[in-house]
Amino acid sequence: MGTAAIEVRGLWKIFGPKADRIIGSPDAELDSAALRAKTGCTAAVRDVSFEVRPGEVFVVMGLSGSGKSTLVRCLTRLIEPTGGDVAIGGEDVRGMSATQLRELRRHRVSMVFQHFGLLPHRRVLDNVAYGLEIQGVAKAVRHEKARAILSLVGLEGHEDSYPDQLSGGMQQRVGLARALAVDPEVLLFDEPFSALDPLIRRDMQAEVVRLHREVGKTMVFITHDLSEALKLGERIAIMRNGSIVQVGTPEELVGAPADDYVADFVRDVPKSHVLSLRWISRQPDADEPLDGPELPADTVIHDAIPAAMASARPIRVVADGELVGVVDRVDLLGAVRLGEGIGAQAGEALAGTRSSSASASASAPSAEEA
Repeated sequence: MGTAAIEVRGLWKIFGPKADRIIGSPDAELDSAALRAKTGCTAAVRDVSFEVRPGEVFVVMGLSGSGKSTLVRCLTRLIEPTGGDVAIGGEDVRGMSATQLRELRRHRVSMVFQHFGLLPHRRVLDNVAYGLEIQGVAKAVRHEKARAILSLVGLEGHEDSYPDQLSGGMQQRVGLARALAVDPEVLLFDEPFSALDPLIRRDMQAEVVRLHREVGKTMVFITHDLSEALKLGERIAIMRNGSIVQVGTPEELVGAPADDYVADFVRDVPKSHVLSLRWISRQPDADEPLDGPELPADTVIHDAIPAAMASARPIRVVADGELVGVVDRVDLLGAVRLGEGIGAQAGEALAGTRSSSASASASAPSAEEA
């Protein structure tokens, strides 16, 4: 195993009798129904491999029963894997003793659950400081640390409240503060916001983005919500029936789904709000002017529309000071219409302010290319 924050290789979790005998046998190739009928076993995680980079927000998403929650619990052996390898910070988790495993969970990895798991008889301050108390940290020190973390998550002034005096969103902030208080290397989130109202959920997503920007922790986030995955994830793994179907950036999943299952997942995503100019840029024609506006290659298509409307010249798409390609109004219009990402007025403005020459029309991407 290398130096990634988390490495998973060939991980299996099979529930049922004599589960360890299934791995490597012909039965491992059976689908879920056939495996259950023949052996009485259920393969919740099937031969899963991935890496999480230090400081990355890695999202695992899938429908209910896809194995994502079982997977995240296998990372710290809250659920014991049936086979495969897991390493955190280069250390073999499956080879850890009970003492080493306790140290891993107390000091290096924290988990935020869907159900807040707060202690109702303890004040907010003591709930946040609970992990530090387990570590044996002195009361004054742990309370000082807990107050600092509560301020970080926007709960300053609520130290003496009890959990039932807080809203659902505030309780989840307490859970997040408790996870952060022990200063872990890795944060694991198991659908932490799925029980929250939509507006509170959106606020909590924004809070995770802000906290990641400020504290830079490695995060693994489990969700069944595609919009949440696209908002939070630097890379996303999509699971189905215990296996990972595709791992990629939001742009890769939306722009190049690996199969029909992923394509169906992302079908309703406005592509112009996810894909970047790099995705639709092309090499300039021989007689095409290169004195138009310049935008970074990672600019989202939707955000490039004002620059395209302000100039008749093609946009120069650059990365690290080098020209990647160009994008004109027809290119943008093709992507916008395909993704249905903006209203009719903006689309008409793009179309109406660009001369519809044959050569320009020919440069518009097909639906498959966009």
